[in-house]
Amino acid sequence: MEKIYNPQAIEQALYQNWEEQGYFKPNGDLTQDAYSIMIPPPNVTGSLHMGHAFQQTIMDALTRYKRMQGNNTLWQVGTDHAGIATQMVVERKIAAEENKTRHDYGRDAFIDKIWDWKNESGGNITRQMRRLGTSVDWDRERFTMDDGLSEAVKEVFVRLFKEDLIYRGKRLVNWDPKFHTAISDLEVESKEKQGSMWYFRYPLADGETTADGKDYIVVATTRPETMLGDSAVAVHPKDERYAALVGKDIILPIVGRRIKIVADDYADMEKGTGCVKITPAHDFNDYEVGKRNNLVMFNILTENADIREEAEIINSDGTENTELTFTIPTEYQGMERFAARKAIVAKFEELELLEKIEPHTLQVPYGDRSGVVIEPLLTDQWYVSVGPMAKVATDAVKDGEIQFVPKQYENMYFSWMNDVQDWCISRQLWWGHRIPAWYDNEGNVFVGRDEAEVRAENNLGPEIALRQDDDVLDTWFSSALWTFSTQGWPQQTQDLKVFHPSDVLVTGFDIIFFWVARMIMMTMHFIKDENGKPQVPFKTVYVTGLVRDEAGDKMSKSKGNVLDPLDMIDGIDLESLVEKRTGNMMQPQLAKKIEKATRKEFEGGIEAHGTDALRFTLAAMASTGRDINWDMKRLDGYRNFCNKLWNASRYVLMNTEEHDCGQNGGDMEFSLADRWIQGQFQESIKAYREAVDTYRLDLAANIAYEFTWNQFCDWYLELTKPVFAQGTEAQLRGTRHTLVTILEELQRLMHPIMPFITEEIWQRVAPLAGKHTQGATIMLQAFPEFDADKVDAQSMQDLEWVKKFIIAVRNIRGEMDISPSKPISILLKNVGAEEQRRLDENQQFLSSLAKLEAITILGDNEEAPISATSLLGDMEILIPMAGLIDKDAEIARINKQMEKVQKDLDRVSGKLNNEKFVGKAPEAVIAKEREKLAEFESTIAKLDAQKARIESI
Repeated sequence: MEKIYNPQAIEQALYQNWEEQGYFKPNGDLTQDAYSIMIPPPNVTGSLHMGHAFQQTIMDALTRYKRMQGNNTLWQVGTDHAGIATQMVVERKIAAEENKTRHDYGRDAFIDKIWDWKNESGGNITRQMRRLGTSVDWDRERFTMDDGLSEAVKEVFVRLFKEDLIYRGKRLVNWDPKFHTAISDLEVESKEKQGSMWYFRYPLADGETTADGKDYIVVATTRPETMLGDSAVAVHPKDERYAALVGKDIILPIVGRRIKIVADDYADMEKGTGCVKITPAHDFNDYEVGKRNNLVMFNILTENADIREEAEIINSDGTENTELTFTIPTEYQGMERFAARKAIVAKFEELELLEKIEPHTLQVPYGDRSGVVIEPLLTDQWYVSVGPMAKVATDAVKDGEIQFVPKQYENMYFSWMNDVQDWCISRQLWWGHRIPAWYDNEGNVFVGRDEAEVRAENNLGPEIALRQDDDVLDTWFSSALWTFSTQGWPQQTQDLKVFHPSDVLVTGFDIIFFWVARMIMMTMHFIKDENGKPQVPFKTVYVTGLVRDEAGDKMSKSKGNVLDPLDMIDGIDLESLVEKRTGNMMQPQLAKKIEKATRKEFEGGIEAHGTDALRFTLAAMASTGRDINWDMKRLDGYRNFCNKLWNASRYVLMNTEEHDCGQNGGDMEFSLADRWIQGQFQESIKAYREAVDTYRLDLAANIAYEFTWNQFCDWYLELTKPVFAQGTEAQLRGTRHTLVTILEELQRLMHPIMPFITEEIWQRVAPLAGKHTQGATIMLQAFPEFDADKVDAQSMQDLEWVKKFIIAVRNIRGEMDISPSKPISILLKNVGAEEQRRLDENQQFLSSLAKLEAITILGDNEEAPISATSLLGDMEILIPMAGLIDKDAEIARINKQMEKVQKDLDRVSGKLNNEKFVGKAPEAVIAKEREKLAEFESTIAKLDAQKARIESI
């Protein structure tokens, strides 16, 4: 093995070999249990971020774990076509390169441009996934716009339409005025803004007055422009101030339209004036009030969010109202919405109907990609009526067919499902699955898998012109079919039979409704077992937290705190990192701020750590359901762990290669250390498997770390040195056998989390352990199983006693500043029969590792000289001080050390006694200072005691 561990030298070559050899494929053994995971398809426009790295590390570890247990294992890979994101990328590209828009190309030619882009650039994220070591079956890679998935999408749409579960209607949606499309709640980003609350006077009609004699009521709004579309004013049914006015009319200012005062629980008596203007066509809460009170809706905005010339008037059931008309006052027609806001406020002031204006903090919805303020807008869209499917999907979780890990996320799932709304599935884009619906010139709609089917089923001759719906389906629609469409449905394929339902879905809590719930609903509606029972898409939903920065903030490009996992793997210099974080920023001030913070945090850039160190860090932090605060120090620590494993392996190989390791017979004598490490390893296997089986990769990683670093490297390897120095041939053979056996099996244990380094080491050690055959890979070896017969309880107890003995001596050396290499003599008191046995049997270990010249057991009445003492049970370990140390020099050294610690103590104490500091500092900072104070006080006390002992010599 190379002297220095260099992950860059091994990782990519190993991955290429794994992929070429087909090791990631299912083994095809139908006598074994199948195990499958369907990857949450990342956006084809995307690049690997820390969230991807985190979740894919979990999925890959689970997949490799099950593959090594002999399961017929499939990790299904694929990407999502990401409708709005992909269209935006290509629109920007043709604008920058050709100064053209998609309309210059036309629909078909523009879609061809997107496919060209996808073929050239769309594989970026899959190349990055390979760097992370993902063992997916690349030959089965799917894309949500490929032919097979498109067939599944059309099949589902047509069937749901024929079952009256898909319909077209005019309802309120999140409307993006820049992209001219409906968007989902997940694509809306709420930002806190400082705005205003305007209080308007609405005159009462027909001479009515309020209880206090006013001829108007006051309503408050943060969006004055929407008053043009007011349909009513709501008051609470129990509000006595306005009880007599319910059912009366108001003259809507500026437009002069009569609107009703209605009673509705939505109005809050304690908030503002208790009167709420209701604009059902432009506010989601008002929309529900409008439906409850059968209010006519006035849509006053165009698709650009400009003021219309004439309002679109819609009945509460979504049908067009043909009885009323409303022409918007000329001065506002065509006006941009925020300009109209200013003009309307000015008009109210002119009419002396502006009561007051107050500063107001509010949440403003923005399109996460367009960056413009989103408008609730009445538009014609396609919907899925999910109510009937929701009950079946809810029962699947209640009945335990689907388990959430952690379990508390079931409550989030139920809260969504118990209040489920019909799903808007249409988007006004060109890129995506075009809705399989056609219209004739009379406006009649026909749904079918293609136009030929539509004409055949409806007896429509060629003389009848048909045009296909221009809209495409929401990307969540195709991804809702992911678990079964990727396996060949609607054909009843062997893959569907073998790998569905899948075993576990690894996902974030933020898409439990948008993706998880919809997959459950769609799958259980369309996939049934041989008895007709609805089939779940997966048996377990493992919900992960978010990966945040070190301060606990969400990573985002706008904050400049995004970390690229490939930079953790390969390293990046500071200038490149600054450019990556600020290069495309439109705001110079923000870019400067982020540059400054980046230079401060990463003075020397980011060093290369390798994939295994990154994966191990992510696994070690994967407490179920909890967010991760990224910690570069832990990444550094786990890179050191990789180095430790590498160096330990080199030690093993140097002492075993070209030596007899007992694989071909011969007497073997196993030392206490050999028997102890075997028992420790078996206990580690048992605990590791239990952790992975319960989705606690953090515990599994910590178990592997503890055994490897502390038990195997720090203790066992040291305990082999006396054997190599003085052992018989049988003892040497036994120790070599133990070394190669444990090291080989340890690589198999850790392989699911750290695939590269374990493969590299295993290839070297496996032949020595008799486990290697030509062309073998660790990936397909058996995962270690707990063997109780290899746990020798007595040996484990004895060796733990030996360790404590050695640690006691080393601690005294440290306290008294005695060189670790200086041989010393020790005295023992209160030595019982069990201690005597252990001393007799382990003289070699104790003398070698504790560097002892002699061990003398004192009689009950023998007086010991002045000594440093440690207790091991009832037994006393004494190290006589005389002759070991220079008394005066040691006292001087301790005094100097105490002086330094006292200065630190005084400094911290001064801070904590400073009222200004305590009053202003965050609680976490104060707590840290108190911890320092306690630590310094403890150190002073220990040094003082040590000084007293030396002075008594």
